[in-house]
Amino acid sequence: MHSFLKKQTEIMYAIVDIAGKQFKVEKDNFVYAPLLEGEAGSAVSFDQVLLVDNDGKIKVGAPTVKGASVSGKILEHVKGDKVIVFKKKRRKGYKKKNGHRQNFSKVLIEDIKG
Repeated sequence: MHSFLKKQTEIMYAIVDIAGKQFKVEKDNFVYAPLLEGEAGSAVSFDQVLLVDNDGKIKVGAPTVKGASVSGKILEHVKGDKVIVFKKKRRKGYKKKNGHRQNFSKVLIEDIKG
């Protein structure tokens, strides 16, 4: 085998459903999930694991993988960037400007089981 055809190191990852949104999570990475119940520093566990890839061995759930779970820790609660909502109807004198900042929880993924 040639040296330029080295096998890449495989990383275990999972696709998880958190509060109705799907995230690709890897161990020791951060995820900005929709605001979760719990204080900063508390542990969380996610059971809705849709897919697990462990060194190329892929398990796909129907709809979820049985016995799989992802555990993490809430690091902090943060607000997202401001989004400007501007509405206007031409020639009618109607203008509305609103701002919105979504709340997120920064979660550190500690372990993937499955």
